Amino acid sequence: MKKLSLLLVGAIVMSLPAFAQQATTGNGAPSGAHYDLNLIGVTNAKNPPLTGSDRHTIFVPLNTAADDPVPGADIWLTQGPFAVCDGNAFDAAYDCNGTQIAKQGAVFQLPCNTNITTASGTTLVPCTTGATASYDVWARTLGTPGGSSTLTTCATDPTGTLVCSTNKAVFVRMKPNKFTNVTDPLTSLVDTATLQTVALFQGGFLNFFWDYDNNGNKLVQLRFYLN
Repeated sequence: MKKLSLLLVGAIVMSLPAFAQQATTGNGAPSGAHYDLNLIGVTNAKNPPLTGSDRHTIFVPLNTAADDPVPGADIWLTQGPFAVCDGNAFDAAYDCNGTQIAKQGAVFQLPCNTNITTASGTTLVPCTTGATASYDVWARTLGTPGGSSTLTTCATDPTGTLVCSTNKAVFVRMKPNKFTNVTDPLTSLVDTATLQTVALFQGGFLNFFWDYDNNGNKLVQLRFYLN
């Protein structure tokens, strides 16, 4: 079982650039300003800590093991303006303040999203604390055809139980490489035990992370568009 040690992030006052979302482009994504995040699958671990910069890349295993209760690489999530705090999923995880929050994993900072859809049969736990914004997330896969990967939002619930969302983002490398909307699976957690759709960092849930289960995808591109 993973040892979760993520610290609860306090309320943050955030200032974000005005990303103007426009019409859809030829690759399926909206046109206009956005924040880019690239998940790069590599065979060998990266030695540098890859912390403390304005990079837009996270290095993850090209193929993840299946012997973990939650298989895959951990991308820990903290609340605040969009930023890669730690771009190396192979070593200790550090937040944007330089504090170690987990024994292993990358760290990505993002605001609680006010633009999520409540899953059927559940009630919404919306953004009420910390940095918030209304945005959409779009993604596509590049690289050699045939790879696949899954991003699943997980967290510990108020009882301390690890919960992973039943709504997952699945990426399969094929042609053409069109962007698809993955806003809900990446910015909320659907908990079927309590019949809730929980926005990131809300409802007493702690230690949010994306579980990245990779089977040969060399590059997943994520774009975050403010509304």
